[in-house]
Amino acid sequence: MPNQKFAAALIALTCCAIASVAHSQDVPAPNHLEFAESVVIALSANDPTIALFEERALALEDRAIADSQLPDPIFSTRMQSIPLSSFDINREPMTQLALGVRQSFPKGKSRALTRQKRLAEALAERRNKQLRNQEISLQTSQLWLELYYWKQAKRITRQTQTKVEELRVISEVNYANGRGSAQNVLRVDLEVSLLATKLLELDRQADLTRVDLSRMIGIANAARPFPDALPSLTPLPAAAEMQSNLVRHSSVKVIDAMIAARDRDIDLANQQYKPGFSIDAAYGLRDSRSDFGSIGVSYSIPLFTKNRQDRGLSATRHLRSSARLARSAQLLELNRQLGRQFADWTRLAEHINLYETEVIARAKDTAEAALLAYETEAADFAELVRAELAVLDTELALIRLQVDQAKAHAALLFLKGEKS
Repeated sequence: MPNQKFAAALIALTCCAIASVAHSQDVPAPNHLEFAESVVIALSANDPTIALFEERALALEDRAIADSQLPDPIFSTRMQSIPLSSFDINREPMTQLALGVRQSFPKGKSRALTRQKRLAEALAERRNKQLRNQEISLQTSQLWLELYYWKQAKRITRQTQTKVEELRVISEVNYANGRGSAQNVLRVDLEVSLLATKLLELDRQADLTRVDLSRMIGIANAARPFPDALPSLTPLPAAAEMQSNLVRHSSVKVIDAMIAARDRDIDLANQQYKPGFSIDAAYGLRDSRSDFGSIGVSYSIPLFTKNRQDRGLSATRHLRSSARLARSAQLLELNRQLGRQFADWTRLAEHINLYETEVIARAKDTAEAALLAYETEAADFAELVRAELAVLDTELALIRLQVDQAKAHAALLFLKGEKS
């Protein structure tokens, strides 16, 4: 008789579950936030940090034109050769009103080199913009995947909570028929409460991640439901190929552009060893006498170069060396990240395969065996509850591994220089 009531309770709960699933299938599919869509939204969100780099690039391009122009001419007006004894400007024949103009010319190819330097700096800002786009893509990908994990973890935990509540019904039926004990009922009540607290923690983590994601794609998009399956990411090339392509990573290209700007600084420092010159022209007006005209050329000759030109050239060379060292350091860091992410991605794939082929199946077989053993009174009720919770732990572990592998995959795509 107790076995019949036990079976009846299971049948009733199963029918309720089937009806619930059938009802959910009648509801129209929600507008899911797909993985690739979230990245597109983030990249089109007009992030102020991207606009910042663009404005800097435009400013440097304007400066490239402005700084490569000739200096403004200098005009002068003066009264000269005034007799100090009488201050009579008509007394002496040399007294005159002089109008002059001076045009200076920078040394060597300074103007053209300054233009090239500014354009190289503008290119560095544009490459910073490209790098920031890739960082936004990676950050959005990581947050989407993390939020996906918390949502899936909540879904699986709810399913386990439903199963444990079904076990509570069974324990209450058995206790009413004198088969079980009050301890079994209390044990299930405890597990149900613990699962409720776990669900609250999952909600908390999901809310925190959703807030971070909303920074990238907006609150409304971050609140949309997620699909039930992980996305398919772009396949990865071999590790050796990825390593050889690191020199083309955006972060390295930024430094390459800065090295080009430092090269122009060295060229500009070399121009300071050349003479500069100015052209002067003047016109003198005299009262009832012949006017005077004059023209001349002035030179600036770098005679004492030890503490000016030599030091300036040495400073620019040190700056270029520092930029090259920064490039080498960045390549070492990218290689380190590539090695870590590739090892993580590979080992996580092995873990996932082990869970999918062995661990999950064995956990479910153990739960079924515990249920059969409990029906035949070969196992206690606590063992049955532990088996169900073990299934929950293994399923959560598998999803965590899958999400972590997808995050490592996205990081590798970032190192490859692609959007996720």
